Amino acid sequence: MTTRLVEKEGFAALVLRLRAEGVSDIDLLTAVEQTPRSVFVPPQFADHAYSSRTIPIECGSFLEGVDLAVKILHALKIKPGQRVLEVGTGSGFMTAVIARMAERVLTIDRYKTLTTNAQKRLEALSIRNVIVRQADGSAGVQGEGTFDRILVTAAFNSMPRFYTDQLVSGGSMIAPLMISENECRLVRLTKTGSRFEREELFNSPYLPIVPRVASQL
Repeated sequence: MTTRLVEKEGFAALVLRLRAEGVSDIDLLTAVEQTPRSVFVPPQFADHAYSSRTIPIECGSFLEGVDLAVKILHALKIKPGQRVLEVGTGSGFMTAVIARMAERVLTIDRYKTLTTNAQKRLEALSIRNVIVRQADGSAGVQGEGTFDRILVTAAFNSMPRFYTDQLVSGGSMIAPLMISENECRLVRLTKTGSRFEREELFNSPYLPIVPRVASQL
């Protein structure tokens, strides 16, 4: 079976699963369809590109199952013209999908290998509205102004105020929180003036955030 056919069939099956869970945003699904998942999956896991399983990638990191990735982006509710910050580039799959819907994306990761490889994948897909940077995501991003949306894909023990301060009024942030030693839950904060509305979404597999950039990987 050709890669193109695998992509087509995998996406079709994904759409059916997502619709069963109430995810039917046409703009989001179009962005996902335009972003071939196989580009972001290690070759040995190509058959699982559109599965819900977690896939290991470089530097001990992982690629979320595609169902979870799209559910997270659906919860983020990205609109055209928005500026988005992503903390935790990983493979770059969610970065690429976000870039197809937003005006500009800044994505950071502590691992040089991940940011370098993600940059190459984005360039191969002719995605030009993303800045990829190796940076420490544990203490906020300084000197970049405010964002309409912030997505963090590493878990905090408490909601990171330094990131919520970088939201515009009306903006929202999604981040995983460690509810207990073994449970991590995705939470959305929406900024209204100087107040934040908190909404718990669903459990997620993310690992705790690690401070400082990695010097060797």
